Amino acid sequence: MSEENLYTFENEAYRKTYWHTCSHVMAQAVKRLYPQVKLAIGPSIDNGFYYDFDSDFSFTQEHLDAIEAEMKKICKERLHLERSEKPREEAIAYMEAKGEPYKVELINDLPEDAVISFYTQGEFTDLCAGPHLDSTGRIKANAFKLTQCCGAYWRGDSNRKMLQRIYGVAFPKKEELDEYLRKQEEARKRDHNKIGRELEYFTTVDVIGQGLPILLPKGARVIQLLQRWVEDEEQKRGYLLTKTPLMAKRELYKISGHWDHYLDGMFVLGDPDDETKECFALRPMTCPFQYQVFLNRARSYRDLPMRLGETSTLFRNEDSGEMHGLIRVRQFTISEGHLVLRPDQLEEEFKGCLDLAKYCLETVGMLEDCTFRFSQWDPANPNNKYEGTAEQWNEAQEIMGRILDDLGVKYTIGIDEAAFYGPKLDIQYKNVFGKEDTIVTIQIDMLLAERFGMEYTDQSGKKVHPYIIHRTSLGCYERTLAYLIEKYAGALPLWMMPTQVKVLPITDRAHDYAEGLVEKLKNAGIRAEGDFRSEKLGYKIREAQLQKIPYMLVVGDRDIENGTVSVRTRGGEDLGAMTPDEFMSKCLYEIATKAKN
Repeated sequence: MSEENLYTFENEAYRKTYWHTCSHVMAQAVKRLYPQVKLAIGPSIDNGFYYDFDSDFSFTQEHLDAIEAEMKKICKERLHLERSEKPREEAIAYMEAKGEPYKVELINDLPEDAVISFYTQGEFTDLCAGPHLDSTGRIKANAFKLTQCCGAYWRGDSNRKMLQRIYGVAFPKKEELDEYLRKQEEARKRDHNKIGRELEYFTTVDVIGQGLPILLPKGARVIQLLQRWVEDEEQKRGYLLTKTPLMAKRELYKISGHWDHYLDGMFVLGDPDDETKECFALRPMTCPFQYQVFLNRARSYRDLPMRLGETSTLFRNEDSGEMHGLIRVRQFTISEGHLVLRPDQLEEEFKGCLDLAKYCLETVGMLEDCTFRFSQWDPANPNNKYEGTAEQWNEAQEIMGRILDDLGVKYTIGIDEAAFYGPKLDIQYKNVFGKEDTIVTIQIDMLLAERFGMEYTDQSGKKVHPYIIHRTSLGCYERTLAYLIEKYAGALPLWMMPTQVKVLPITDRAHDYAEGLVEKLKNAGIRAEGDFRSEKLGYKIREAQLQKIPYMLVVGDRDIENGTVSVRTRGGEDLGAMTPDEFMSKCLYEIATKAKN
């Protein structure tokens, strides 16, 4: 990076340092205005910063306005930030004297040999590893904004106290802040939590619980269409369909390693510690179940590759603070698959998995917004999270890196992002607010076949363990639906819309003709409905447009006489008159080619 860009937002390290300093300025402002509030943590994040506070009152917009005003004063005071270190006992005593129990807990949890550092700006001192800007004057007083306040459990633990998290964002120039806020306003309009509920794709119910959305008929239809399409495409590519149980005894998860590495994320039925009684758990993934298909009988090298696919319902005990509409849920459906193969087949099969994922994402219009991450293990943390030896991991990552490079995949590296049994390629996607999630993953596994006793007879007659690829085609269908709603602002491409055509008779005399059209469209495989209410045509058209119906067929006396339909689009375009057969040909072509908007 050039010298002139070192201290600009083009440099991620500087950008994170800038935002981290903003979080300290916010904490200082809060302590000035409300000295009784306790401080928790305040990091920079991908799109700004936040600070968690323990307060005996709820922060309102008035509080946020007051905090912003005090932050501006602190910036104009140009306070120097000074780093210092304290021995453990002195650091604990210091924070105890300031009445900051969360800071005391953080210090106590630091390793014995940790350097315990603090940053001071004016009268305010905070426990922090840094780094920070040298002065609060570096922050532009007119180019930051506190964006929201919400609940957040201390240290992400739902068994701990609920704190209040204030989010903020800052930029070097006011114009950049204004542009960001404009985009955020547009994002709120596209938020699937808003549009999806307004269009009646899904809902949530308190007595059912967080992260357990109800798919309403429209949302259920879209997901059904996507599932059928993916299953058909997988069948074309040689996948064998399986259907496995939604739960299993703990013994299965002990073999796979999920019991040791993933128990906190599972819904357990029974006492996990009582070995004298049966204990079950809802499945968080399908791999140990699908392995049983391979294990059903003896296998030879001629049986491989074995490509197993399943539309799987999974259950993961996510923290309640992580729940978000259809993007982060506790029960979801996924296009899951596992390929059992010989070592010499690994590169070709991995390429096939990537090709399938890219085809699916391209078809629904999402690939152009995706990024790729090569998720690797953390050698410093081998025994806590990961199975296998360093040699096995190095071999798996070397093979996967070579495959990705051979395929020309441009990727970033994510350390400590691997599955416990192997490295993976994560295809990442951001929602309208910039929050990134993994939508598709392809994983290389050299470990679990041995744990399950999976063997095949090779060409020399020797029993050997196969390699396994874990993969998804389109990922989680609920999450995909959320992203599609946001990308298209609810106006999904014709082929996946729950209702594709609305027939609008102008008069009662046109009802029979309109009913015949609806029936003809349905018989052709087009999802059509008629609006036979005694409302004005303009009202019916506006309502159909609000429901994002792709096509409206307006029929009146002239259409009856001429055997035509007058075609309008949801975007307001008048396509004029055409025969029903002409319209159906146009419609069916768009559906068959899965045309995007």
